[in-house]
Amino acid sequence: MAKSPAKLSVLTATSLVIASMIGTGVFTSLGFQVVSIKTGFSILLLWVLGGITAFCGAVTYAELGSSFPRSGGEYNLMTRLYGAPFGFIAGWVSSTVGFAAPASLAAMALSSYMSSIIPSLPEKHFAVAVILILAVVHASSVRAGTAFQNIVTGLKVLLIAAFVVVGFFFSEPQNISLVPTAESFSEVISPPFAVALVFVTYAYTGWNSSVYVVSELENPHKTLPRSFFVGTAIVMALYISLNYVFLYAVPIPEMAGKVEVGVFAGRYIFGEVGGSVMAGMISILLLSTISAYVFLGPRIIQVIGEDFDALKWLSKKNGKGIPINAFISSTVLSICFIYTSSFEQVLLYTSFLLILITTLTSAGIFIRRTRFSDLKPKYLTWGYPVTPIVFIALNSWILIFMLVDKFYESMIGLSIIVVGFAFYFLVNRKQS
Repeated sequence: MAKSPAKLSVLTATSLVIASMIGTGVFTSLGFQVVSIKTGFSILLLWVLGGITAFCGAVTYAELGSSFPRSGGEYNLMTRLYGAPFGFIAGWVSSTVGFAAPASLAAMALSSYMSSIIPSLPEKHFAVAVILILAVVHASSVRAGTAFQNIVTGLKVLLIAAFVVVGFFFSEPQNISLVPTAESFSEVISPPFAVALVFVTYAYTGWNSSVYVVSELENPHKTLPRSFFVGTAIVMALYISLNYVFLYAVPIPEMAGKVEVGVFAGRYIFGEVGGSVMAGMISILLLSTISAYVFLGPRIIQVIGEDFDALKWLSKKNGKGIPINAFISSTVLSICFIYTSSFEQVLLYTSFLLILITTLTSAGIFIRRTRFSDLKPKYLTWGYPVTPIVFIALNSWILIFMLVDKFYESMIGLSIIVVGFAFYFLVNRKQS
């Protein structure tokens, strides 16, 4: 008889949230932001707004997850709130660009940082090797995977905090003003600010990570909201501090358009050798992020497989309760992303889709309060209805500007949804 898989503690759930959030975005997005936005006030405002948006989403998801406590994230929530077709699309997006693509992005970023230490490194092959190794770790057992996750996430937080503290004592800082000016106000209402907020929103992606494994949590009604709030608060504080240090240490023109912002900061603060040390440190940090995505992604695929006979093979578990076929499928998807797409392109259409799905899911809180008023979850959304409205409004603003300014990448995202609908009707026809 197969042993019951171990339940996930609040520490592991919070670790998954932090690890999913702190990854590619914070170490790569600043270079894209400063191409069009030059003032320190506007740049740090981006990270404050991103944190507020994530918090508003977290308090909303906490009620939804407590109302419908089944793993699968948006797949489960949108199925209950909007119906099976929309739930399937949410699951389709989550299982493809929601976790497989971010895992590949983080692996590509890790390889990019490592190549600054080892110039001859075959970046794409190295990224694939990282994905494969972590898939093996998490497919071996839940205990081994969660232990690894907790250790590397704790190391991540400590290293970032140490870097921030050292950065504040940098002897030759840049002249960065945090006082709002006429220039900063004009930047805030510009299309580039909205597009830059896409990169920031992507950096905060992951605040909802524990909802994907809510069925595996100890005491989910308490663990789920706690993991959301503690994880989001820690990450917001680290993000604002870290980006301030980047601006404090590195001239904006040198960061513009660059991916390896952390390496530049390391070189300015610690010298040439420090840049290599920083690249190695960030590579270690990104391991935690890739690990979280590799752990979570298969859980969504597994739940979809449980609900559709044609996809039942995806729900198959091994003797340790690991959805092994879902792991293989998710790993193959990540490898495909690594070999077929550029970093910025994947980031943009992934961000568009994730913002769209989380916005629709959060809007479901109003459906929950009307159609499912008989449900009495142990957690209710703090600040309702203001917090869900803030989350929906900010995300809608970003989506509109993305459609205008990044039309091609937005269309790629929408085409993935169209393909998902076609796949749903094919699967559902076989189901019937």
